Order: sequence, then C-alpha cells, then structure tokens
Amino acid sequence: MPELPEVEVTRRSFAGAIQGARVTGLRLGKPLRWPIGVDPEALLGARVGDVQRRGKYLWLPLAGAGGLLMHLGMSGSLAFLGTAPAPGAHDHFDLHTDRGLLRLTDPRRFGAVVWAAALDAEPVATLLGGLGLEPFDERFDGAHLHAALGGRRVAIKQALLAGDIVVGAGNIYACEALFMAGIDPRLPSAKLSRPRADKLAVAVRTVLGQALEAGGTTLRDFRDAHGVAGSFQMQAQVYGREGQPCRRCGTAIRRIVQGQRSTFFCPSCQKR
Repeated sequence: MPELPEVEVTRRSFAGAIQGARVTGLRLGKPLRWPIGVDPEALLGARVGDVQRRGKYLWLPLAGAGGLLMHLGMSGSLAFLGTAPAPGAHDHFDLHTDRGLLRLTDPRRFGAVVWAAALDAEPVATLLGGLGLEPFDERFDGAHLHAALGGRRVAIKQALLAGDIVVGAGNIYACEALFMAGIDPRLPSAKLSRPRADKLAVAVRTVLGQALEAGGTTLRDFRDAHGVAGSFQMQAQVYGREGQPCRRCGTAIRRIVQGQRSTFFCPSCQKR
C-alpha cells in the first residue's frame, strides 16, 4: 500500500511538469471507491495549479474549477506520460492536458478521484478533517505525541497507524520508527513516557525522511510518475526480516500480528 513517502515521491515526480497545464479532456474507466462528483466537461480549459499533498491524498487545484482529490488506495499508481497510449484494463482515470497525460492505474480499485469546489468544501473537507499532524510539521514533537497517546489503551504501533495523531507512519515506517526509538510495538500507548515520546517523534520524522530520500519503498509494484522504483526496503532494519539477525545486536527479528497487520521488531533492542 502506498504510504506518505510514496505519495510524496509521486507528487514530486510530476507536480512541476503539470503545473500550469490546461485540461483538454478527462476519461473515466471502471468505478473507483467513490464517484468523481463532477461533469468532466466542466473541467475543460482549467489550468492545473500547484499540486499539494495532505497525508496520503493529493490535491490538484484547477483554476476556476475547484480541484481533484486523489488517493492511490492499496495498489494504485500515477504516471505522467508525454503521449497518450490506449488505456489498459486497470487504467481507470486519465487527465489529458496540453503538457501530457496524468493516468491513475489501480488493479484493485480502492483508489479514488473526487472533485470539490475547494479544499475546505465537501466531500474533501470530511475526508481530510480527521487527519493528524504532518510528520514534518514543527508542531509534531514529543509533547504532542505524549499528550495524544495519554488516554489510549491500544498498543503503541496501532496508535501510530490510526493516522489521527500523525499521518504517514504506515506499517513499514511505524515498525522502523519504533525500532529506532527502542520501543516494543506492544507497549500500551498510555504507558509511553515523555522522554520516550520525544525519541519516538524524532524517529518517526527521521525514518520518513530517509524513505523520501530513497524514493519510497517498493515491495511489489510501486513506481513514481516516471516509472522509477523506491529503494527504502534495502535499508529496513526490521520490516520483512523475520528470523534474520538484528543489525544492531544479532537477536533474531520477530514477527507478530497486530490489528491484522504484520509487525516486525527486535525483542532485545525494543523494550516495553
């Protein structure tokens, strides 16, 4: 599933090329998670503005015509193409512009493209309303994390995945951040001390920064808008390494299941 680093890498790979482009057509394939909510004809001639990201959503502002909120779902990817090849069976959205074609490919169709008059208009306002702080927001620190976790009984890793405290700490990156901070993923959230919250906030930001520098994680089919794969998986300390020796202490990495998601951790380096 594309997480924040993959979505941000995707944004960076096409945002500059499409900014200022004029919409010349819009093609819809099989239905995605939600209907687009606008007549495609109403978007013709609009200019694409500065593409933004909020959590795992991308916002494509269209001057004078609202904007499109895009989500890659579980298997989606965006490509920005100079030519317009015929759409394949899994190509469900094409935005034609005078600078190229932005195409959403999504084999499982959990992705979405939704129109709204503005970022603070429905349905976009509701979709974005419950999101936590961005990890690189200066307000995201140990104090924020400690206060937000104080009344929660769920395990710390599940609290990170919820997305209402901080966005972007998806399964891979939550495992890696907890390892970096030396925190057992099973620790009840409310028992996280303030000093350890400080370490975890730094670790979340550091791991996501490393993932951005590596172009994201490609476990199966993630590619940016130019078809380039990520490489963060090559430097993962615990994720996907069950049974292999910890790079820090040599203890075998363990895998457990939390909330139907695999969790990887070192039982020696990470403490409750």
